[in-house]
Amino acid sequence: MELAYHFRDASLATLALTHRSAGKPNNERMEFLGDALLGAIVAEMLYETHPKATEGEMSRLRAQLVNGQALAVMARDLELGDKLKLGSGELKSGGFRRDSILADAFEALLAAVYLDGGFDACRDIVRSLFGERIAALPRSSKDAKTKLQEWLQASGWPLPQYELVATEGEDHARIFGVNCVVTEPAAITTSGRGSSRRLAEQDAAEAALNLLREAQEGA
Repeated sequence: MELAYHFRDASLATLALTHRSAGKPNNERMEFLGDALLGAIVAEMLYETHPKATEGEMSRLRAQLVNGQALAVMARDLELGDKLKLGSGELKSGGFRRDSILADAFEALLAAVYLDGGFDACRDIVRSLFGERIAALPRSSKDAKTKLQEWLQASGWPLPQYELVATEGEDHARIFGVNCVVTEPAAITTSGRGSSRRLAEQDAAEAALNLLREAQEGA
């Protein structure tokens, strides 16, 4: 999949795909701008498509769409990894496959579109990329942790416990590892990873919920 935008100033696209490991100038400032633009435009889309959703529900939906893992998938769809400019260390360690680097490059590229063509151009790109994803969101806006808690509470079972088990990467690209421990109706421990502890907990909760549902269906 190609980005449906033609840059008048190609140097902006090049800068957006230049990781800080390659030296200066790099895409860090553009990533900051792109993150803000993306968050605002996705928020606008959710506001339009979910007129009855509360602030908290829309925040949870946005978190499903705008997080490091989701944006890395988007970057892979656009084949940004093949276009990244990385330092020798990141090249050797496979930085072009790393979620945090890909997600940052995606956000920086949105900033490049904004700087090159203005807000409307950036908005059009985000809407074209996220339209189907937003349309496919489940009607229930409850996140995985909430659904798991309600599922257990409905049967009078103990609530799950979340344990931080790993923290990897540099401060600007931290990856968290969390375990979700459930004792009833079966003793299970699932793991999750994410660019924040909250996202890692959601990932682990989703895995636990799937296991419990599968066990119930097979009973």
